[in-house]
Amino acid sequence: MHKLWSQTLPLLAASALAATPGRAHAAGSPAETLAQMLAASGITESGYLSASYYHSSGGNTYHEFDTGHDSFQLDQAGLTLAYQPNQGFGALVDMIAGDDAKIVNASESATGSSNNMFDLLQAFVQYVHGGLTIEAGKFTTLAGAEVIAPTGDTNFSRSLLFFAEPMTHTGVRATYALDRVLSLIVGVNNGWNYTNVNAGSKTGEFGIALTPGRSLSITAQAYIGNDPLDLAKRTFFDTVWTYNATSALSFVVSYDWGRQNASRVTSGGEWAGVAGYVNYWLNKHWRVSLRGEELDDRNGFILGTGVPQKVKEGTVTLGYDPLPCFELRIEGRYDTSNRATFTYTRISAVTGRPVTTFSDHQSEFAVQGVYKF
Repeated sequence: MHKLWSQTLPLLAASALAATPGRAHAAGSPAETLAQMLAASGITESGYLSASYYHSSGGNTYHEFDTGHDSFQLDQAGLTLAYQPNQGFGALVDMIAGDDAKIVNASESATGSSNNMFDLLQAFVQYVHGGLTIEAGKFTTLAGAEVIAPTGDTNFSRSLLFFAEPMTHTGVRATYALDRVLSLIVGVNNGWNYTNVNAGSKTGEFGIALTPGRSLSITAQAYIGNDPLDLAKRTFFDTVWTYNATSALSFVVSYDWGRQNASRVTSGGEWAGVAGYVNYWLNKHWRVSLRGEELDDRNGFILGTGVPQKVKEGTVTLGYDPLPCFELRIEGRYDTSNRATFTYTRISAVTGRPVTTFSDHQSEFAVQGVYKF
């Protein structure tokens, strides 16, 4: 993986130069030649770089990527190369590096831990025939209103629902567009985030994407199958409704429900949650995004505590786009729970040993910069 990334970095740098607005290149320069080669071959390239500073009153329990207390970090550097014609065979490769990649790698590991700062987020071959698209390989999930790449989100931190949802799947996915309004999706994969499992059990993927009008879009997706590690049936349903009231104002509602049966490994449990988003552009450079949500972990399973609890959070994000390729985000977030399960570990000044305290609330302030090319 390190070797692959070392080979990719020159391509990333040259692509960034080719895509930077207003930058002139001499005729025959490497960047210009690369852009011409990609365009002539039908290959598209895109990428981004995001970095942040965040400070939390606790340990950011139940946060997905901002898991520290007081930290500067390289969130993600991402590069996507794709050849996706309207008909026939194509392929996509999507690689990320940074602190977020460690979390993704850990979720894909049976041991639940990883220090690898590189992750092959997506890599699949596709075949398109008429309204049918078949993808085989590794791809991101259908579930949820938020995504792994920061360029696809309106907030810096990910939601509680994102924490309780799958991120990637490895398998086969087929999408059939009946028309411009309705698409049906079916697939089979290794389960939640697993790139490789020895167990023969597989998870079924089912989805519907509906666009009844220019202002409204609805998706619904379900994952049903035995968890490869617990060998117990897991059922998960998610739906996302997006309404664009005006060109500047949009509303999003996301609902999740899940259940896993008991096994010899875990006692299983049921959970449900809802998140609401309001996104408003104040002018062409400034926007504000509000998020509020509640996750009911009825048996303490999905949050991994074994303690039934209801967790809520509210987030306000102010975005400033001085250029189309760059955004600065300033965010405040507050989490609460009806149980004291938020943890914060510090080193005792007396004993020099780690001391963990528990609270029923935590807060965070963050600044993030996102550059796209």
